[in-house]
Amino acid sequence: MADTERRELNWAVLGCGVIAHQMGDAFAAMGRKIYAVGNRTHEKAVRFAEEYGVSKVYDDFHEMFSDPDVDIIYITTPHNTHITFLRDALANGKHVLCEKSITLNSAELEEAKALARKHRVVLAEAQTIYHMPLYRTLTERLEAGEFGRVNVITMNFGSYKEYNMKNRFFNKALAGGAMLDIGVYALSCARLFLASSPDQFQTMMKQAPSGSDEQSVTILQNREGQMVTMALTMHSKQPKRAMISCDKCYIEIMEYPRAQKARITWTEDGHTEDVEAGETAKALVYELTDMEKAVRGDSSVMKTDFTTDVMRLMTDIRYAWGYYYDGEMR
Repeated sequence: MADTERRELNWAVLGCGVIAHQMGDAFAAMGRKIYAVGNRTHEKAVRFAEEYGVSKVYDDFHEMFSDPDVDIIYITTPHNTHITFLRDALANGKHVLCEKSITLNSAELEEAKALARKHRVVLAEAQTIYHMPLYRTLTERLEAGEFGRVNVITMNFGSYKEYNMKNRFFNKALAGGAMLDIGVYALSCARLFLASSPDQFQTMMKQAPSGSDEQSVTILQNREGQMVTMALTMHSKQPKRAMISCDKCYIEIMEYPRAQKARITWTEDGHTEDVEAGETAKALVYELTDMEKAVRGDSSVMKTDFTTDVMRLMTDIRYAWGYYYDGEMR
């Protein structure tokens, strides 16, 4: 696809759920339209196409993998389906942006990355945190030495869900549960501010009646001695709150998956500074724009190395619990 540097890229979306609709809205905000859509239920794909002015609806969604006019596929289906669709898309030479969590475990991710290398395409996880302007601003200031050394990071994410065992969030067969659904945000945010990925951890987990991981608390540490505490729950409300504690200040970020504002409290005199950058409403615009930059040659903007670190951590933590999804090797 040597002409991708010169023309508008064609996107296909697989799945018609909430994220797919947010993608459609993001394209509309960019003055563009999604090229094609596929879904297991054809009628839903037709309705989606009518709503967003999509040019092509596949009778069989598998056709998108071999469609020569498709440049990038956005996979928005449940976690447990990702690796199957990644294999098909990457083997056919398609660039892929895949919803989080990108795979169930590290082995699946390494397989997908190998396919992407073989076919010389971009594979990336749709992690909004990596693309919000606020985080670019904060990490640039951290790297410049303004905040001093990061010592402790505290991550909270609690989402209260009623006990409905048919709901995807409690459905272990669909890889539902706190770690892959919300832990991926917490670990991705923490990884941005760490000098290296943690290599030690202690963890505890409580299961929901369905067997899914309902809540957990994990403490992690890297070789530099930086520590992370992470508390997750799917059956209690917590704020989506990140606190990065440094020598010279601490930084609080609320609603951190798509944050546009942070508050810095300075150690020396206790004064506060509010930092704002970007807009929460444009989260997917930033993400889609960066994916296109990657396809055109700047793959660093998608932070696949961080995705790899986070997937390894989630996999190791789950296995420490003795918690496996169907089909995983024990």
